[in-house]
Amino acid sequence: MTPARAAAYLGGGILLAGWLASAAGVVRPPTPRLPRRSAEAVQLDAVASSVQSQAARLRHRLAVAPAPQAPVRNPFAFVEAPASSAVTAPRRPDPAPPVVMEQIAAEPDLILLGVAEQGSTRTAMIASGDELLMTTEGQTVVGRYRVGKVSADAIELIDLGTGATRRLSLKSPVSLL
Repeated sequence: MTPARAAAYLGGGILLAGWLASAAGVVRPPTPRLPRRSAEAVQLDAVASSVQSQAARLRHRLAVAPAPQAPVRNPFAFVEAPASSAVTAPRRPDPAPPVVMEQIAAEPDLILLGVAEQGSTRTAMIASGDELLMTTEGQTVVGRYRVGKVSADAIELIDLGTGATRRLSLKSPVSLL
């Protein structure tokens, strides 16, 4: 055996011994134990899996649902109507129906709630059903009356159709004795 070969064997043996020694020093970390799951966590998982299954059912039902139909017309687009090929005679307007005096509509339920005054202008607050109307002299109310005069405790309404005057007064508060 030559000295070079002996040195190679000796060097290889030292490397082998070093490699084995390093492998013996490495320890595997212990696998961590998972904590035991609480009853609340188990219930939460059950609820989550139920929601997931219902979501899957919904996705399946939506996949087989009919698609919405295309709109028949677009109310925001103006398009000319197609011209008709047949020539039609101009249509004569129907004669106007005879004028019949209809019954005068029942007077709307109006209640004067109060009168506010700012300077020389008075504003009347009138309840008409669920609406609150705030009017001054000369304005139209409910499409039927024009406000004539607004005083401190009353208001005069002039009917636009008949010219009759309707007077609304503030109701005096009822004292509780």
